Parts: sequence; C-alpha cells; structure tokens
Amino acid sequence: MNTAARMESSGKKSRIQISQATADLLTEGGLEGWIIPRTVKVFVKGKGEMQTYWVRKSSKSIKPKSSESRSEMASLGEEAETEGSSEGTEEEEEGIEGMNKTERLVEWHVEVLASLLEQIVSSRGGVVNQIQALSNAEKKIGMGGRTVLEEFIPVIPLKRFDTEELERRQRTTTVDIGEEAKSQLRDYISTIAGMYPTNPFHNFEHASHVTASVKKLLARIVNIDDRNGLAANNPTSSVNLVELAGHSYGITSDPLTQFTVVFSALIHDVDHPGVPNTQLVKEKSRWAQIYKKSVAEQKSVDIAWDMLMSDEYAALRACIYQTEDDLRRFRQLVVNTVMATDIVDKELQALRKTRWETAFASIDSAAESLKDRVESEDRKATIVIEHLIQASDVSHTMQHWHIYKKWNERFFMECYSAYKNGRADCDPSTNWYKGEIGFFDFYVIPLARKLQNCGVFGVSSHEYLNYATANRDEWVREGEALVQQYVSVFNESNAHRSARLDHRIAKLRE
Repeated sequence: MNTAARMESSGKKSRIQISQATADLLTEGGLEGWIIPRTVKVFVKGKGEMQTYWVRKSSKSIKPKSSESRSEMASLGEEAETEGSSEGTEEEEEGIEGMNKTERLVEWHVEVLASLLEQIVSSRGGVVNQIQALSNAEKKIGMGGRTVLEEFIPVIPLKRFDTEELERRQRTTTVDIGEEAKSQLRDYISTIAGMYPTNPFHNFEHASHVTASVKKLLARIVNIDDRNGLAANNPTSSVNLVELAGHSYGITSDPLTQFTVVFSALIHDVDHPGVPNTQLVKEKSRWAQIYKKSVAEQKSVDIAWDMLMSDEYAALRACIYQTEDDLRRFRQLVVNTVMATDIVDKELQALRKTRWETAFASIDSAAESLKDRVESEDRKATIVIEHLIQASDVSHTMQHWHIYKKWNERFFMECYSAYKNGRADCDPSTNWYKGEIGFFDFYVIPLARKLQNCGVFGVSSHEYLNYATANRDEWVREGEALVQQYVSVFNESNAHRSARLDHRIAKLRE
C-alpha cells in the first residue's frame, strides 16, 4: 500500500499503474498480455527509480452470435503482446528504434498487407470511395443463425480479368493507400497481435511464421517458364500476368485473393486456448456450445471479422473492397482459408481428400464446356489455397532441422502444460516420438507431395518435400532423446517458476 500510494504522483488520468512485483505476478500467471512496460522509469519517494507498468485498456468487447456473455474473451489491448524466446525469458526483446519483437512483427505485417492493398486499389484503377452503401451488406455477413463452418463452400468463384485489364495493370504504377488506411491497418494488426495469448506454440509469433510461409508460397507461384511468379514487393514487375493467370488457376491475377490468404494467416489462431478442439468440446466451453466443431478456428474468424467491421476500420475496408461482390468473395475466402487449418476433424479431412481427387482428376479439357472449365479452374484454385495455408501452418516441419526442432519443442511444451494443468487425458511425452513419425508419414509428406503435384509452386514444392523427408529421418534418430530433454526442460522451468512465485508472494506480504 505504501508503494502504491507513492507511485500515485507519477500516474496519469484514466490509467492504472502497477509495480514490478505486481507485473511479475501477472506474468507468472500467464497474464503478461495485460501489461505494458513504461518506456521510462519513474522516481518514487523512498524507493528511487522504479520500472512500472500500465494495465492495458480494454478497447471493446466482441459479441458472439449467441446471446450468452463472452466473459472468456481476452481484452483488446492498445499495443501487441510481447512474445518471449523459446527459453522462456520474461524480458522484452528490444530491437530497431526500441521496438520489441512483437512490435517489429506488427510492422512487418503492415508492410506486407499494405503492399497487397496497394495492388488491390491499383487493380481498381486507384478508386477508393467511401463504402457506407455497403453497411447493410456488411451487417448481414455471418448473420442468419449460421456458424462460420456452415458458410464453407467447396468451390469459390474467383474474379476474372480479361487480357486488356491484366496488360493495363502491368503498366500501372502502384498507388498509395493513404495514411488513414495505413494507420487503421497498423492499429488492427496491433490489436490482433494483442489478442494472441502467450501460449508456447499458438501465439503471435506462430501466426507471423505462418504468414511468412504463405507469402513465400504465393511468391513462388510460377508461370510456364518457371520464372518467379511474384516479385517481393511488386508482383507485376517481372512476369507476364496474362501468361501467369492461366497457369495458377487465377490466383495470381486477383490481388484480393492474395491479400485474403495472407490476412487469414494473420488471424487464423486469434485467442487460441492452447488446447485442441476435442478438449474444448469435452469441457463444454461456451465456445464449444456455440460452434460444436472446429471451435478454435470458427472463433478466430468471428473475432477478427467482427473487429474489422467496426467503424474505426472503415478506410481500411474501403481499400479491401468497393462492391458487395468483392465483400462476399473476401468473406468466403477468409472462411475457407481459416477453416482449412483444422486438420484434425476426420469429416473435414475426408471431404478435402475427395475434393482434391475431383479437382485434379485426369479430364479431357477439350471436351469440357466453357462453364465446366471455369468451374474446374475455380475448384483447383480453392483447393490450392486451402493446401497452401495447411502447408504454411505446419511449415516448420518442412524447413531446416533447427527450425523444426524449435517449434516442435514449443508445441510439446504447450501440450505437456495442458496435461499438467488437467486439460488433457494422456501424457503427451509417452507417444510424442511415435506420433511425430506418424504425422510426417500420414500428413506432412503427403501434403508436400500435393504441393508438388498441383504444379503451381515451382521449386518450393521440391524444397518442402526434401526438408520434410530429411526432418523425419533426423527425428527417427534423435527424437526419443529430444522428448526426454523437453520433459527435463519443462520440469526445471516449472520448478524455477514456482520458486520465484513463492518468493515474490512472500515479499508482497512483508
């Protein structure tokens, strides 16, 4: 009480300031997302200079489609959470111009998505009008009692551009989306980042890793000459869009499609609970009662979409779409892309397998009608997009061994922590070694082969398959010892955490 009273002189109106000791307790309890460190230390009489923290302001609540209260919702923050290193450090990582790791990742997302927005606006001839006329259409999206999963459709009709339009766009310089839209984009991404819990695996850094993989795969879509399909910052600068559009099932000719896939990677695990959907259903959580299946994925879509539809992001939405058709296509692409990240549900797995076989079956294209050819191309594009996000979601398994090992350890720590906290029936350490081999054999390697067989990703598909095979072999050799190491690290970290918590509680009671 004495410290709190003396800190009051350095406070600010409508802000809650807390001490280092209180911040440590929140951090130990997994609530570090609630606090923001002050950039300068404050002087407290009798204490000297102290590092203090602000408690985050809650920006607004996201209401579910159900009338039930969403008390489970995490507060929306002013800034992004800080993600610690894999060693579990509680200190922020300071980088360029004093930005921590999360802030740097936010800026990277802003750069990537702003570039794609510029391409969308450029494809419309630079037109960005206000979209009040679409307000009723926006309000109807996701309404009518349907869940996100019920909005899923097997074939998304993509927008088609004629040759003249593609040639015109190739000659057009990129436009600027404006400071207002870019500021709203930054605020939106920062808020999304703050809504990712500090799970060991399903956190904002994971979302960023998935986004980077999506960007890479989109950039590797190739044309008939095996040239780079998308340049790093300007996809129209080094390729012929007219040629490319016909060999990527239309994905590369529509910047809205590309933007949406990247956007979906950003939001796909928002507010992830750190346990699988089966556990949420078993616990009869409020979210599970609303969605029944694909709980985490549907919740992520609803949270991110409801927030995007708020008035404060009107300029951002005006860059994304100008017509109701584009709005609905944007929504459908978000739904299909995020729902594709549920790789556990057996019914969805069987549906995807059947759709893949249908899309890439050998058909005499000369005998197809124009309508059939268009639908066939749209089906292939829809399937390719879903497999692109699936590969990106587990891209650590198809990258260098040290990257795979880092993320594998994080996922183990998340699952093992859930088990220790009574939120899993089985000890994951008993089957982790064999389970990973099965994951490679029955999911990762077949997925990498599909990337290769669909014929649009060029050299990346070979790289992904080669890395997946090499990582499987390395895991067979080292996996058992690594699992033992994971358990030891967890137990040691948990013991230290408990000791620090006991010490800090004792100090507060003095």
